[in-house]
Amino acid sequence: MTEGKELDGHHRSTVERIFNHPVSHNIQWHDVLSLLQSVGNVIEEPSGRYTVTLGSETETFDAPRHHDIDEQQVIDLRRMLRNAGITSTSP
Repeated sequence: MTEGKELDGHHRSTVERIFNHPVSHNIQWHDVLSLLQSVGNVIEEPSGRYTVTLGSETETFDAPRHHDIDEQQVIDLRRMLRNAGITSTSP
């Protein structure tokens, strides 16, 4: 699943949901934020945006108005995680 990164069961579950096909629409923001904080550098901006650096890539995310992230955030997270060597074990 990861290269040199140890994830606990909760974080592994979040990674699995991010990489599930079709895109899951019930991935909670607080789970994603916890995962990102464990594998990267997360800075909360005064505007409520989050700047995430993972590996050589930096992306800015807006916290969703509801509990769950949207489809575009899932796509962006897949790219960032994959580029950092973090992938799902699911086919």
